Amino acid sequence: MALVLIKETGACVAGANSYADAADGDDYHDGHCYASAWTSATTGQKEAALVMATRLIDAYCEFGGSQVVAGQALQWPRFGCPDRDSALIGNPLRAWGIGLGCFDSSTIPSPLKCATCEQARCLLVEDLTLPAAGAGLKSSAVANLKTVFDKTTAAPVLSRITRRFLGKLGTVLGDGGGARLIRA
Repeated sequence: MALVLIKETGACVAGANSYADAADGDDYHDGHCYASAWTSATTGQKEAALVMATRLIDAYCEFGGSQVVAGQALQWPRFGCPDRDSALIGNPLRAWGIGLGCFDSSTIPSPLKCATCEQARCLLVEDLTLPAAGAGLKSSAVANLKTVFDKTTAAPVLSRITRRFLGKLGTVLGDGGGARLIRA
């Protein structure tokens, strides 16, 4: 059965499986210096990457506020998610988080769309969901070169840029694992 991308618009769309569609991704990547993985992909590949990016974002993030409808397909839309950039300029209480507005609960915020498109491009380049290289291997030595694998230093599943976009909406949970080289 072929994947059908169903975009969440902020209206609690039944069966929604993505925060962005291929057109959103095309718009996002128009201004991206390293868009070749996106621009060379087929529409089907783009849609699969957007759906997977949305799954990862929902799995790795704890967003502010609460879901608009119990049992909705995705974590967004949300009610009461603080928008730190919306505070009135000159508000002396802004530094303490008082007087902040919230993201509109009937739309998908721009940082979430951007994060979805950025992560989708990263997934087209590399499968970040695979176990870290050397997973399960504690160390390896050849002559004076010793390799020790540390599961806390793997490339994160969510890219650094994706995490920055999502940081405006809540907390990104950690993941890790990987390798470091130690001269014996």
